[in-house]
Amino acid sequence: MSRLLTALFLVLCLVSLGLFIACGNGGNAQVRMINAIDTSSNLSLDGYINGTKYFTSVGTNQVYPAQTTPAAYVSVPSGSVTVQAYDAGTTTNPLFGSGVTTSLSGSSQYTLLLGGFLNTSPNAYLISDNNAVPASGDMEVRIINGSALSAASNGISVAIYQSGEAPPSPQVTGLGLGQGSSYVAVPFEAGVQYFLDVYLSGSPNRLFTYNFSPGGSSTAGSISTFVIVDNTGGNSISSFPIYLQDLN
Repeated sequence: MSRLLTALFLVLCLVSLGLFIACGNGGNAQVRMINAIDTSSNLSLDGYINGTKYFTSVGTNQVYPAQTTPAAYVSVPSGSVTVQAYDAGTTTNPLFGSGVTTSLSGSSQYTLLLGGFLNTSPNAYLISDNNAVPASGDMEVRIINGSALSAASNGISVAIYQSGEAPPSPQVTGLGLGQGSSYVAVPFEAGVQYFLDVYLSGSPNRLFTYNFSPGGSSTAGSISTFVIVDNTGGNSISSFPIYLQDLN
């Protein structure tokens, strides 16, 4: 009897170990979707992964799910996946033809940006997120380029600085449509105003300056993501980026 119990114990241990390894190597990915498609009027989209709807009625320059701090995501299958989008409430006239194939790693976080001009070159871009707590006293700022209009100028450049400082040379340069910058570490002070100066790549002329006051305290790292987008109608780049307070 004791041998049978021992054998059964070993089998259960092996099964448990196999399940542990399987779970450790797999698991779902975490994704949020931004609709930055440049179009003449508001465009509400449903987003699908592998034929299943995960993102519902995402309007122009909106994010799904509604963002909180820390950042909110939808759990979706990992591995090689196909991304598709349709007009909200429909499953006809797919936005991306046969779909956009990409790869998602289990337990990783992503921003899925739908960008480009609706009538010519819409695409789905996958950007990896890193919401690990920064070093104490630092704020990390990351820029995502969702502006279809910027593609004609080889993207955008952005300078990030604190109130009272002279504007520095851009820390983010040549950021193309659908790309995310590295996380730029900026000394953080609670209650202090910060600025983004946004340029078209290679131009000395500022497109706009955006100011923000992040939450949090100087003793805990903060992360902010800004998504540069076009105004509805395709005539200009918006001077109001989508501001995501990913961590404070």
